[in-house]
Amino acid sequence: MREFPKPNVVISKCITFKPVRYNGEIISSEFVEKLKPFVNFIPVCPEVEIGLGVPRNPIRIVLANGERRLIQPATGLDLTEKMEHFADSFLNSLKEVDGFILKRGSPSSGFKNVKIYPKIEKASPVGKGPGFFGKAVLQTYPDLAIEDELRLLNIRIRDHFLTKLFTLASFRQVRKSTKIRDLIRFHSENKYLLTAYNQKQLRILGKIAANQEGEALPDLLQNYETHLHLALARTPSIGAYTNVMQKIMGYFSHQLSRDEKSFFLEYIDKYREERLALSAVLSILKAWIIRFKEEYLINQTFLEPYPEQLVELDPIASEFSKRNYWK
Repeated sequence: MREFPKPNVVISKCITFKPVRYNGEIISSEFVEKLKPFVNFIPVCPEVEIGLGVPRNPIRIVLANGERRLIQPATGLDLTEKMEHFADSFLNSLKEVDGFILKRGSPSSGFKNVKIYPKIEKASPVGKGPGFFGKAVLQTYPDLAIEDELRLLNIRIRDHFLTKLFTLASFRQVRKSTKIRDLIRFHSENKYLLTAYNQKQLRILGKIAANQEGEALPDLLQNYETHLHLALARTPSIGAYTNVMQKIMGYFSHQLSRDEKSFFLEYIDKYREERLALSAVLSILKAWIIRFKEEYLINQTFLEPYPEQLVELDPIASEFSKRNYWK
């Protein structure tokens, strides 16, 4: 079993931590509760931080002369500058952070799909976009693992979020190292994961880690991190995962029986058709790695990119699993 560093995650305080929503409620999340032992959470409620109480009158994003403003309709208060100042101050005070879990739909914390209104008075929304704090998060930390609590109900989005989160946390440890061998080890252990994510960036990262031009380590790490972010920008397709699993099976092809190969390929097909969880197919590969003592594969993060306690076993466990939350 791999050892994982604890990622640092900023989270909207109303999600399981404190009843600080505008109506005094707290948001439940089984996923966040499950995640708590494995990460260092940094809870924050931007609306409380700028002086709004609990409970409080709701706020909304309103267009004024074509400009987005953060308004509290009941009082007429314009909280735009206060929120922008807090967001800038808070985000730039973070020393080490790997990801964010933000409240969906919040005019302060939402990072997408927040309703935008044409006026303070009651009216239908005219568009959607990020909230004020959420927008600042995207601008300040565009390459980190960023999601909201509802999108994380989708299994593929959750898997991508966790994979990115724990990969970035592991690289943060490499950044603290003074030895190039730690970068080489990181690259080697993430070879198949990066193969699934982005083969173009994998080749670039390999050349950086090889350091044939003899760059100073700080410059090397900065360059590697830039391309690591590019590699992890998009989740791999099911086909990309399938290709990597077939590559790994190739290590054992001459040692497996025809029935074993057939059984595995049937599981691959079920995964491709979204009738079987990725973890079920990976468990077969892990068993073969142990059986045939393939040392190189034992530490491949592709097989366990985040703690196994967080693995979702049922590919249709959530009513949200089929919803298109990628938009």
